[in-house]
Amino acid sequence: MRSLLWLILALLPALAHAAEAPALSLAVTTDRPEALYAVGEKARFQVTLKRGDQPVAGAEVAYTLSKDGVPPVTEGKLSLPDGTGSLEGTLDEPGFLRLQVTYAVEGQPTVSAMAGAGFDPLRIRPSLPVPNDFDAFWQAQKRRLARVPMTPTLAPVASPLAGIECFDVRVPCVPPRPVSGYLARPAGAAPRSLPAILCVHGAGVYTSNLHTAAAQAQTYHALAMDMNAHGITNGQPQAFYQALDAGDLKGYPFAGREDRQQCYFLGMFLRLVRAIEFLTSQPEWDGKVLIVQGSSQGGGQAIAAAGLDPRVTLISAGVPAICDHTGGAIGRISGWPRLVPETNGRPDPKVLQVSRYFDCANFAARTRAEALFSVGFIDVVCPPTSVYAAYNALKGKRSIVNEPLMGHAVSAELARATDEAIRAHIAATR
Repeated sequence: MRSLLWLILALLPALAHAAEAPALSLAVTTDRPEALYAVGEKARFQVTLKRGDQPVAGAEVAYTLSKDGVPPVTEGKLSLPDGTGSLEGTLDEPGFLRLQVTYAVEGQPTVSAMAGAGFDPLRIRPSLPVPNDFDAFWQAQKRRLARVPMTPTLAPVASPLAGIECFDVRVPCVPPRPVSGYLARPAGAAPRSLPAILCVHGAGVYTSNLHTAAAQAQTYHALAMDMNAHGITNGQPQAFYQALDAGDLKGYPFAGREDRQQCYFLGMFLRLVRAIEFLTSQPEWDGKVLIVQGSSQGGGQAIAAAGLDPRVTLISAGVPAICDHTGGAIGRISGWPRLVPETNGRPDPKVLQVSRYFDCANFAARTRAEALFSVGFIDVVCPPTSVYAAYNALKGKRSIVNEPLMGHAVSAELARATDEAIRAHIAATR
């Protein structure tokens, strides 16, 4: 027993050392920090494998090189003699090249990394043209909405910030769901004194955000509204939203996608129109500035709002979704939510046609609002090809925050750029 005890004690330092072994890390970068190239130029990708801060010599990684996630796809193995290796790739058309590398060895954790390179992304165009009856379709939908009386209810709620008054708002819309959000404004604001800001949500099922509305109102001395995407009741226990997510709203992006009169995005976009009608009817609105901002699904909604109402003067769309649904028709990746199903690489023709009426690349072509976008070059949710398809359709002043090593996220740079854009935009009207 004593010898066994001594053996255990002797092994403890080794065990402790093993537990503290530095983690593996895998990284991919391009030879240009901005990761931008002309069509036909070669992008060089540098792959580095380390344990802690030390290169792992003699390793081998598997790689997949694709056109932003779709064919042509090249797969292979890359040796890292001194912990590093490189490979080259190019595109013969405007778009994005995506490299994914993986290091997998039995008994060790698997690590992966990605990098993207853009090839003349400002030349990427929407995959299909705007339908000839796009405007007529949406004018008819807005006439339907106009027949629903705008009789809002505003229930006062406690404000999280001093000097701001807040309300839980519901505004009737085309059935079955109303606009539902939180409205905030500086207490005692004079008539026609406030810019208006509408904040819209990313994918999922959750309440409107009271603090967001109050913070926007306070920060920009604005009439601000945070609106949930589904017209659902605000301020409920989390279990309420989880039940909806698992029940009535499960898979909502795909609901009704075979019929443009039933597509889920029809109701979502009409709620944008009604929310803008409500905000602009408030006596405090200055009649000049109308800003819509959101990310992912919210970014798509911001674009749609501007395309549907010319009073929108500025949009901030972070990694926007709902863009270029029809990419599969020309062998390209589509944006979230991949609305059009494919069979053997062929898009469903009925859904393909319906999707064009809810494509934010088409709404982008209908607005002259100032626009700020962001894009992640390794975003697999809202791929950069789809984002640029919408961005390049814009008609007004525009700018984009490129994030070469970012996936589906909202960067600090976008937050800074949005704040600067909003402040400058408001100041320009004073």
